[in-house]
Amino acid sequence: MELKMYKAVWGMPGSWDSMLKQIAEAGYNGVECPVPAPEDESHFKELLDQYQLELIVQVYTEGNHIASFEEQVQRAAAFKPQLINSHSAKDSMPYDDQLVFFEHAIRLERQLGVPIGHETHRGRAMFTPWSTARLLRDLPDLHLVADFSHWCCVCESMLPDQADNLSLAMRHAIHIHGRVGYEQGPQVPDFRAPEYKYALLKHEQWWDEICARHQSAGRPILTFTPEFGPPGYMHTLPFTRQPVVDLWEICYAMGQRFRDRFMRQFG
Repeated sequence: MELKMYKAVWGMPGSWDSMLKQIAEAGYNGVECPVPAPEDESHFKELLDQYQLELIVQVYTEGNHIASFEEQVQRAAAFKPQLINSHSAKDSMPYDDQLVFFEHAIRLERQLGVPIGHETHRGRAMFTPWSTARLLRDLPDLHLVADFSHWCCVCESMLPDQADNLSLAMRHAIHIHGRVGYEQGPQVPDFRAPEYKYALLKHEQWWDEICARHQSAGRPILTFTPEFGPPGYMHTLPFTRQPVVDLWEICYAMGQRFRDRFMRQFG
C-alpha cells in the first residue's frame, strides 16, 4: 500500500507558482485546495503538470446545497482530481433533506467517476459520530473524509463512548485529515507538546485503524493531508494575534511523523 501526502492550501495564494514549487520541493505528492478562479485555471493545471503534483479538490456547499454541490463537483471533476473533499449540507438540515442531498451526491459520484468524501466537519451534516453513523447505515455507499478532530471538539471528549460509530466511520473513510483535536477545540496548539500527547496518541490510533482497513481491503493507496489550520484555527497570542507555531513547519512535522509511522507498520 502506497502513502500519498498532500499539502492543504486555504484561500487563493498570491502566487501559485511559488506555492506549488515549495510544496513539490518539500516532497508532497499533491495539493488539497479549492479550484482556482476561472482566469487562473489553465496556469494552475500547467503548474500541476510542471511540478508533477496531484490534486484533491475541496468544495463547500451553501444555500441550495444540492445545486451548490453539483455545480462545484462538476467543475472539480474537470481537473481530474485524486478525489473530492466536500463540506456537505448543514448540521441544522432536517434528516429527510439530508438523505435527499446525499442520495443525489452518491448518484453524481457514480456519474463522474471521481471519489467524493464528505468531511466529518463541524457545522455540516456529519458533525457528530452518531449523525454520521445514521447516514452511513441508511446510505452505505457514502464515503467520508475522516477528520475526527472536529468530533472531539463537538463532543467535548476523546470519544470514549463512540467506539461503534467510529468503527463504522473508519470503514467508509477514503482520506485522512491529520489534525489533532482535543476536548476544547479542533486543533491543539502544538501536537508535540507533552500536555497534548494523550490527544496525539488517540488520533494516531484512529489513523492506524483506517490504514489497517485500507490494507485489509487491498486498496493500493492511502491519502493523508496534515491539515493544521492557519491563525483562527491556530492558537494566537492575545492582542498581537501572533501564531503560536509556524503553520508550514507544523504541517510538515506532522506529515513526516505520519510517514515514518506508516512505513514502519504498513509500507
